[in-house]
Amino acid sequence: MGLFRRKPKLPAAQRPPLAAEERVLAWAAVGDGQGDGVVVASNLGLWLPGRAERLGWHDILKAVWSGRQLTVAPAESSAERDGYLVVADGPAESHLLLDPGELPHQVRERVTRSVAYTQHRPVPGGAGRVAARRVPGVDGLTWTVRLDPGTPADDPEVLAETDRLVAEARAATAPADV
Repeated sequence: MGLFRRKPKLPAAQRPPLAAEERVLAWAAVGDGQGDGVVVASNLGLWLPGRAERLGWHDILKAVWSGRQLTVAPAESSAERDGYLVVADGPAESHLLLDPGELPHQVRERVTRSVAYTQHRPVPGGAGRVAARRVPGVDGLTWTVRLDPGTPADDPEVLAETDRLVAEARAATAPADV
């Protein structure tokens, strides 16, 4: 008998509606395992109980594993700017995972791997994080700015500065031969 216990295959009844190119990397039953649902990590994102659609790795602002509970904060778009989105923390979702297996590791690895660039910078009246994320199946990077709480998101000076910061970051990350 081996040292490692192999997790059983995800039951077909609990399998989310995966895209043709999507595959399951890890999964875990939620709560008591008696029909509360499952959390499924795929190569394209995270399927959470109660959500009809997958949350792409690039759409996860924060993921925290407590040892028993996975908490995920998705990004919510608050404004579309020229070449980037202004995002804010969406409502965090927490799920108790009694037998998490590889799921927390996959979530951490995939969210981290999606980040190509991140820098926290001051803006008038506050600060914000400029980030570039890799999106599976999409060429290039997707740019976002997450303003710190209390930073005036609709202030023209803030928007002008975020435009400048994103343009500066894009120029700094552009391949030299393009």
